[in-house]
Amino acid sequence: MDPVIIVGAGPVGLTLALALARQEVPSVVLDEGPGKDEPRLARTVVLREDTAALMERLTGASLTGAGLHWAGWRSMRRKQVTHEIGFDDADPAPLHLAQHVLTDALRTALADERLVRIAVDSRLDGVEQEASGVTAHTRGPKGTWWRGSYLVGCDGPRSTVRKLLDIRFPGRTAVERHAVAALRTELPWADEALLHRTPPWRTSGPSAGEITGRPLPEDVWRLDWLLPPGKDLVTPELLVARIRETLAGWSGGTAPAYELLDTGVHTVHHRLARRWRAGRVFLAGDAAHLLGAFGTQGLDEGLRDADNLAWKLALAWHHGPHEALLDSYQTERRAVVAARLRAADQILPTLRGGPGIRAYVPGAARGHDALLTDGHLGRGLLGAPGTYAASPLAPRHLEAEVPVDTSPGAPVTDVRVTAEDGSFVRLRDRLGRGALLVLLIAPGTGVWERRHWVGAGIMPRLAAAVTALPSPAELLVAESYPGAAAHTVLLIRPDGHLVTALSGVRPADLYAAAEAAVGGAVEAEAGAEAAAGAK
Repeated sequence: MDPVIIVGAGPVGLTLALALARQEVPSVVLDEGPGKDEPRLARTVVLREDTAALMERLTGASLTGAGLHWAGWRSMRRKQVTHEIGFDDADPAPLHLAQHVLTDALRTALADERLVRIAVDSRLDGVEQEASGVTAHTRGPKGTWWRGSYLVGCDGPRSTVRKLLDIRFPGRTAVERHAVAALRTELPWADEALLHRTPPWRTSGPSAGEITGRPLPEDVWRLDWLLPPGKDLVTPELLVARIRETLAGWSGGTAPAYELLDTGVHTVHHRLARRWRAGRVFLAGDAAHLLGAFGTQGLDEGLRDADNLAWKLALAWHHGPHEALLDSYQTERRAVVAARLRAADQILPTLRGGPGIRAYVPGAARGHDALLTDGHLGRGLLGAPGTYAASPLAPRHLEAEVPVDTSPGAPVTDVRVTAEDGSFVRLRDRLGRGALLVLLIAPGTGVWERRHWVGAGIMPRLAAAVTALPSPAELLVAESYPGAAAHTVLLIRPDGHLVTALSGVRPADLYAAAEAAVGGAVEAEAGAEAAAGAK
């Protein structure tokens, strides 16, 4: 079968290629550039815990040394600290790193990947598709036709794929603008990120109402100043003045020595493509959505797009078309991003509307700081990983379903599990392999060798039920899971979202849930409705 064609070699496209390769699906990545990103310290990314874990699982490398897990977070208003957070194992810090470092790690992992071909200097200018596959044309000195089974446009905000398919991309332009500087200096808050609203200095004309400071390794900081609405030019003189007054304000009146490394202007747009699938062609990442106001990170959502789509494409590539499963990519991911955009648009007038009645409401400033903190740290409506509660892949009417601390459709908690070979691993280490995960909660198994309990109690019956499932599945055992009683059985998708939790071994319910999770139940319902309509 033909490979999957991936248009775009940014983090989302490279992540999708790696995720497909881990599930034995070949791909061709069309890179319009030379195959290497320009180092830019003013262009950084913040990865939440789930996306950082995804990157490390796919690349096989620790990104911690290349980036920085913040020691803490503080919010300030004028001269007062309004909120402080210290990160620990129970509340992990985001990972902050330069985007080119992340891209380099992905390219290094792909260099040894036999199932992925990266075609540099390949700019797409045509897409044709029919029932059996997709054909893409790239221009250049030697125009080339590429044949694929599916095509995914990961080619950014100005996506050629989206334009060739005539998919509308409505939304708002320049929701926010930030002046950005990357510099090396020492600040009073070592390794702590901060958000400073309405700083008390006014020495360079209209003051920036909001400043964000985010540390990187080796005493490097990325500073962002929120700019007033409009298209005023950010001159070098203005930026240097902002740097000096900010460093002086944070350091007690005297600016410390600094080395300016990089500068830029970051403009945030909010847009959402009308469709994310057209036949055998899909959109992902910035080609499908743009968001980023209030510190939210669009790349996080793009990486989640790739994780959601990869296992569905892999199942269709290996076992034939699963239309309901492929349709669920748009249904699930577009709903999550749309909800994030709606929340940001509703909050925008409150946080950016300037003085007014809200400025006199007691506690309003603290509430605003909390909302901004949610966006920057990946929490709440503005930042938490999405839940696919209303997914068409959710099973219906399971008699044995029981509640656990993870809601159906939400990402599962990472716990230690025993794999089928008897080794102890993290649950997240078993994701992304194309198989459903069946997790039995069995207290005490962690202190005994697997051979002592694998054939005892309910294990043989559960193992037989897993073998009979309609899709490949792996059986795992854990001593505990938040909110789960002993002998609870969790069914987990390859992208780490919970399908259901069942009380004990219920083969019929487990089969029905697994069938729904891979789109089989949806296909059957659609077929029944079509048959009924034909009578």
